[in-house]
Amino acid sequence: MSQPAATAGPEIEGKLIEANDEQIVLGIPGTDYKLHLVPIGSVTPDPRGRVRGVIRAQAQRVDIVGTGGRFIEPVFGRPRRVQGRILSGDVAANTITLHAGAGPITVTFTDPRQTTADFARGQLVGFDVLRGATFTPV
Repeated sequence: MSQPAATAGPEIEGKLIEANDEQIVLGIPGTDYKLHLVPIGSVTPDPRGRVRGVIRAQAQRVDIVGTGGRFIEPVFGRPRRVQGRILSGDVAANTITLHAGAGPITVTFTDPRQTTADFARGQLVGFDVLRGATFTPV
């Protein structure tokens, strides 16, 4: 398959609903999503309560799917299942970035048999997420 273009990881903007050292709750504007994520570093909102950053997740196994839409399950809580279209990839980091309903998510493969080169930009993929999806502010 063709190789996705490299990316540093697109940013997402959301409303910081709740925060402590172990978890933030990120509301995504225009959606009902309230994602529970592990903060990497200090997450400080602007005066409107908004934050910008990169969501990263580890996929148990990424599968190409033929039908369906873009989503994160559940809508409230820690991400457990994600499906979306591949926007780009980083061969050196062995990651893909996809749009999954709420916005972009950068995904690391945990199955050693899978690599970025196995996937193409525009493919619809789905996977189960390991506990500990993160948010890194920019």
